Amino acid sequence: MPILNQTFDAIIIGAGQAGPSLAGRLTAAGQTVALIEREHLGGTCVNTGCMPTKAMVASAYAAHMARRAADYGVTVGDVGVDMKRVQQRSKTVTLNSRGNLESWLADMEGCTLFRGHARFEGAHSVRVGQALLTAPKIFLNVGGRANVPDMPGLAGVPYLTNVEMMEVSTLPKHLIIVGGSYIGLEFAQMYRRFGAEVTVIEMGDRLIGREDPDISQAVLEILQAEGVKFRLRAECISFSPCDEGVCTNVVCDNPEEPQVKGSHVLLAIGRRPNTDDLGLDKAGVQVDPRGYIVVDDQLRTNVDGVWAMGDCNGKGAFTHTAYNDFEIIAANLLDNDPRKASDRITCYGLFIDPPLGRVGMNEAEARATGRPVLVGKRAMTRVGRAVEKGETQGFMKVLVDAESKQILGAAILGLTGDEAIHGIIDVMYARAPYTTIQRAVHLHPTVSELIPTMLDELKSL
Repeated sequence: MPILNQTFDAIIIGAGQAGPSLAGRLTAAGQTVALIEREHLGGTCVNTGCMPTKAMVASAYAAHMARRAADYGVTVGDVGVDMKRVQQRSKTVTLNSRGNLESWLADMEGCTLFRGHARFEGAHSVRVGQALLTAPKIFLNVGGRANVPDMPGLAGVPYLTNVEMMEVSTLPKHLIIVGGSYIGLEFAQMYRRFGAEVTVIEMGDRLIGREDPDISQAVLEILQAEGVKFRLRAECISFSPCDEGVCTNVVCDNPEEPQVKGSHVLLAIGRRPNTDDLGLDKAGVQVDPRGYIVVDDQLRTNVDGVWAMGDCNGKGAFTHTAYNDFEIIAANLLDNDPRKASDRITCYGLFIDPPLGRVGMNEAEARATGRPVLVGKRAMTRVGRAVEKGETQGFMKVLVDAESKQILGAAILGLTGDEAIHGIIDVMYARAPYTTIQRAVHLHPTVSELIPTMLDELKSL
């Protein structure tokens, strides 16, 4: 007979990137922890996000390079893609990671795993199934999910989010992707390389609107060169059934091309927090108008003894920021180390091929500071490693404060851009001048070795 009322030192709701790691620190400090998960351990990253999608990106890259084999003097036969094997490989990556996490938690002394949906019944009491759990400290790590806006006709047609897309084991004939930002573009290139016809519909006048226009244009050209089609400035999106599967109405004032007809529709229109079914009102926890839990610089909510980590707090939408949230909370609670979320420098990637690594400000944000700004730029056609590998698309760009000589931001769109950016990230965290990179000796031949050269060519923005 299970014990229905239990008291712990801490309750963690959600076993995504931050929750299990915090459980490990708290139990190592001798505290008892209840970890609650209603679905799969590992959260979005392990189950429907980073790991399975990047595994599929790897399969798509293999297909792409096989088709390019002749460029490298290599002869191969016809290139085909077995979607069931692609999907199985992706699932294996996920299941292995999830299994390792399950084993770790099972052996974690002091941690009790509860399976079910958690709801607050008071500021420090949570019900999961028949059990009522109480603790003086509660940590929310409930993540987010795909945003599904109320678009005309959507309820009358089949559609997919990133979650359902992972379950499609056949190749779509024509995949329509609504949303020309990070998630949508990764799926667009991936499925085009698998052999599907792909059309991306975007309401804005360019892709990934938070990036500089030259980045947006370069990404557009990279994907167009592979056969991805785009419909930008789509201000009249609606859906209806048709013989092909789904008709997506794109514009109202262009009678010549009003629709895109496809076999599948993927919605990639942002994310929303999983905070609407936790009973936060019973705990008195404040949320903002978009549903994100309001937290201070140390990730504390307005309720004493309640913290929020990861996607649900609006402080970041990435696996790495969720993990950093755990580090901030653990440092403050256990290490007497007053770390703050505001110390974090924004960084992220767009994992198309070639990838985009981004850190800090873009050009518009740099200009808005009113400071004199220098900019350096170098095409990947002028990077030896990229030339040698035959992957010369994209460019590198860096923004520098002309007076302090500190780096304000950077973008590397090109071969290993998601890795090469880290040298710049580290210098920014060290608050060192850009000349620190110039005086370093980098390995040859690499992409990173051309960053000092780019910094030698700075000009006024």
